[in-house]
Amino acid sequence: MRVILASNAGQDIDPSLRDVYKDLGSLFSFTSYRLVREESLNLSLNQPARITGRTGKAFLEVTLVGQHKNVAELRLRVVRDGTEILNTQVRLFSRRTVLVGGPRYGEGVVIYALYGNF
Repeated sequence: MRVILASNAGQDIDPSLRDVYKDLGSLFSFTSYRLVREESLNLSLNQPARITGRTGKAFLEVTLVGQHKNVAELRLRVVRDGTEILNTQVRLFSRRTVLVGGPRYGEGVVIYALYGNF
């Protein structure tokens, strides 16, 4: 999983995001994309994995809620200052990436790029 900061401050594209840049550009209208964090998650059914933000005020919770052959169903929750600001469910195919727009951060927004390898 990658955490990306997208904004219109500048026109820098992080070289490590080249594999998803085309998809980012087709889904989001920002001019700058920077990789903030990359982390591997080993998920077990109905066992949430939590990733805390830099400031400690927000976290992303990823829960595997189902898996069928090469498709995983994930629940994503973002909580900031004790308030849930995102709660969604996605289907992730093995060896594919799903991009999910997250909360505002500074002058931009956070985008979550989830990649499945199962």
